Amino acid sequence: MRLDVAVTPDGLDGAAMATSRVLVIDVLRAATCIVTALANGCAGIVPVATPEEARVRMARRPDALVAGERRGEPLDGFDLGNSPLEFTRERVGGRVVIMTTSNGTRALLAARGAVAIGVAAFVNLAAAATWALGGRRDVLLLCSGERGARSLEDHVCAGLLVDHVLAGEPRARATPAAEAAAAVARPYGKEVGRLAQDSSWARHLASRGRGADVAACLSLDTASVVPVYRPDVDKIVAARG
Repeated sequence: MRLDVAVTPDGLDGAAMATSRVLVIDVLRAATCIVTALANGCAGIVPVATPEEARVRMARRPDALVAGERRGEPLDGFDLGNSPLEFTRERVGGRVVIMTTSNGTRALLAARGAVAIGVAAFVNLAAAATWALGGRRDVLLLCSGERGARSLEDHVCAGLLVDHVLAGEPRARATPAAEAAAAVARPYGKEVGRLAQDSSWARHLASRGRGADVAACLSLDTASVVPVYRPDVDKIVAARG
């Protein structure tokens, strides 16, 4: 088993991805929202590239909710933004959500050529690592990044996943990129809350009054749901373990 990390979706190796299980990471906040929504009974999430496409989909499916953001801010006319605190059982239970975000949905769409695509964040870290091991395939940990640049919180999450996967399969071959991510992550250990200060995006969100979102996203293993993106049905649905 080969274990690799990509710090952004740019320049992905399509041939390698075609033989891999991919975990898409966007800690702040899309991946955390997706995990939260499915844990709260959401019927599925449809990732789309642009707000315009989301509005077209919404017009075709008026029973669905539409969610998203650009540069961290909610989009006009959308039912939900990109706060995990919004994706409550009362709001999303039994509903399909069409979602577009600045980075997370872009990474999900970039991963569509993979054998299987899961979604990981701190909130489902252990469950996501177990899912990655379950396929007995190569594993790619794909960070969404921040507009084409490395995101510290995503990189740390990927590094913690590297250590979890290696603990479950010591014979896995970690690439230099995976080893580098693990080295970045280890000083955080179980203190991922330090990222509230160390991450520039976390500080930005807090400055915009979204400190509660940051705290929710920087929580370890509060969910057992592993969202799985199925391009064949154009939907992210819940899996476990």
